[in-house]
Amino acid sequence: MNPVAALRADSHDLIRVHGARVNNLRGIDVEIPKRRLTVFTGVSGSGKSSLAFGTVAAESQRMINETYSAFVQGFMPTQSRPDVDLLEGLTTAIVVGQDRMGSNPRSTVGTATDADALLRIVFSRLGRPHIGSPNAFSFNVASISGAGAVTFERDGKKVKERRSFQVTGGMCPNCEGLGSVSDVDLTQIIDDGKSLRDGAITVPGYGSGGWNVRLYAESGFVDPDKPVREFTQTELDDFLYHEPVRMKIAGINMTYDGLILRIRRSMLSKDRESMQPHIRAFVDRAVTFTACPECGGTRLNEGARSSTVAGINIADACAMQITDLAEWVRTLHEESVAPLLTALADLLESFVEIGLGYLSLNRATGTLSGGESQRTKMVRHLGSSLTDVTYVFDEPSIGMHPHDIQRMNDLLLRLRDKGNTVLVVEHKPETIEIADHVIDLGPGAGTDGGTVCLEGSVDDLRAGTTITGRHLNDRTTLKESVRTPSGALEIRGADTHNLRSVDVDVPLGVLCVVTGVAGSGKSSLINGSVAGRDGVVTIDQTAIKGSRRSNPATYTGLLDPIRKAFAKANGVKAALFSSNSEGACPGCKGAGVIYTDLGVMAGVTSICDECDGQRFQAAVLDYELAGRNISEVLSMSVDEARDFFGGGEARIPAALKILDRLADVGLGYLTLGQPLTTLSGGERQRLKLATHLGEKGGVYVLDEPTSGLHLADIEQLLGMLDRLVDAGKSVIVIEHHQAVMAHADWIIDLGPGAGHDGGTVVFDGTPSDLIAARPTLTGKYLAAYLES
Repeated sequence: MNPVAALRADSHDLIRVHGARVNNLRGIDVEIPKRRLTVFTGVSGSGKSSLAFGTVAAESQRMINETYSAFVQGFMPTQSRPDVDLLEGLTTAIVVGQDRMGSNPRSTVGTATDADALLRIVFSRLGRPHIGSPNAFSFNVASISGAGAVTFERDGKKVKERRSFQVTGGMCPNCEGLGSVSDVDLTQIIDDGKSLRDGAITVPGYGSGGWNVRLYAESGFVDPDKPVREFTQTELDDFLYHEPVRMKIAGINMTYDGLILRIRRSMLSKDRESMQPHIRAFVDRAVTFTACPECGGTRLNEGARSSTVAGINIADACAMQITDLAEWVRTLHEESVAPLLTALADLLESFVEIGLGYLSLNRATGTLSGGESQRTKMVRHLGSSLTDVTYVFDEPSIGMHPHDIQRMNDLLLRLRDKGNTVLVVEHKPETIEIADHVIDLGPGAGTDGGTVCLEGSVDDLRAGTTITGRHLNDRTTLKESVRTPSGALEIRGADTHNLRSVDVDVPLGVLCVVTGVAGSGKSSLINGSVAGRDGVVTIDQTAIKGSRRSNPATYTGLLDPIRKAFAKANGVKAALFSSNSEGACPGCKGAGVIYTDLGVMAGVTSICDECDGQRFQAAVLDYELAGRNISEVLSMSVDEARDFFGGGEARIPAALKILDRLADVGLGYLTLGQPLTTLSGGERQRLKLATHLGEKGGVYVLDEPTSGLHLADIEQLLGMLDRLVDAGKSVIVIEHHQAVMAHADWIIDLGPGAGHDGGTVVFDGTPSDLIAARPTLTGKYLAAYLES
């Protein structure tokens, strides 16, 4: 072997990034060591994700996609090359982001991780009585059969033969594999004292005069001017339950089906978590979901449930806690399927290793938290034999109790020790401290960020002067005195999920933190017993929805009073000041850019020549408010807009209230017109928080508000929570962060473990009492945090 060639091959030990300009990055240069654990730090919005995900991971995945044929690429998402001068030393990148898993109602933990697929094969081989192939145990496959004549050519002659087929599936025919059936309350969808033309249908999207109402009014089945209560039985059946039929309405071909059938198809077939807020509110009000009486909520038909292995059917196996299921699989000894049982057992053990042993395979993916979703996606990588791979993680500690973070750190180090490059975007000190290399971005967020403030070791970071370095050793102290509760919300006999008939009083008028290890029952307790009550505003972890046409001004409702003020000042319609309505530039339809689709190649985006990226017609930009046009206003930061709308000719109190809330959550630097798709995870979380703070209610429930927050932002969050309580609100926070626990007036700790080892209140009192007694894992870690 040529020793020079070998030396050159071994020299590729760095990922070199030169001139990165993705999002807010300012042409930065970094060198990332391979086969090491590198942590990207910095305030939320400083450019961490733009460097790790938008540059390194994006280019790696784009280059891999280009190795496929043009035909295959046509079925794959197209990716453009990141805005960077040079990228060298890239390896295959595997991205594990914090975005929620798909909320399809048919998606479960088992189907998402292939554990169900392996389990179905086990039952198809070992199950007695034998009922068929693995499809016979799948709740997504229906049993169907058919027969008929087929015509084909044989020896130059057309031959007809009768053929039949049969597919044995495991789907419950009653609930179609969903596990639940719905019952619609007619009083919530119809005002029977009104006619169709007068607004009898009270379902969202069925406003008087809309196409949905015209369909029923002009169908000929009912009299649109007669109150619904006067319908004959035939008319009522046609109105509510008529089977789909094609007809012409106003010259347009449409499908008519009964209102109940239409609601089931358009709304109830979707997962509740993926619905828009007003649709979700309607469904919660009008629809009752109950376990399917035929399958008992298992989603499987009688045949699938009749076949057992060692006395357990597949429905029972999927309902087991994964720790118990892993033990059961280890007890199965059958040489004919030994490799399959080993693979399944190893997969289940990976769940336990990563701290998700309390889940069950039949848990719907839409009900998983952000942290649980991310760790579930990690499961498939833990046993991988791949080396020299770049793993990119986005805040893997989200949703984890301090007790679980050590376990996560061990897994990250294991991936590194196999010879992989591990890149982690993180805020938690516990994970930052295990890094081999740190890249700290900043110094601020948005336009104030995008530069490399420090590259080096954790000791270099701690000794440096960057924001992260200064706050790395921050510790919030206990309050000298805690607030006295003004009352209590009584919870009695709570038994949602793993809760064991919990009785507890949640204090009002104080900052109450509900904590415990992941899976202990925190969210089940609060979301199941508190969130649905009158006067309770719930701010959960569901991702905010929005396209590149959405921005902070549209999402928060800030644009509405601004448009009205512009319209009033200029004597024109408010619709002119919306880039999605009448004021949009005709060239780019208000997008500001022209997108050119190049088929299998990445599309090209260019600034619109007609509006120069301003998104509005030239005539609209002539209208001004206090010397600024609408495009200039949308280019302002939140802080600039507060000054602009705070006084003088442009004073708009309604806009100022929203801007103040955005500043309160630390988004003063954000540009009003910045597309939501360019915001970081922490920025989206805080934008959602600011929006909900405007809702009227006496009790606020916040689910892990520290997600995506930098250490320097925690103090601002605590100040905001204090202001809410001092204003007479009651604040309940589901949280793992020790700083929030230490700042609380009252702590409710659930546990002692997760899954069936949790579900009870193990401590209920002040933080000082928790630390003094240290009766739980939370008490031990909180004491260690304050003493360090």
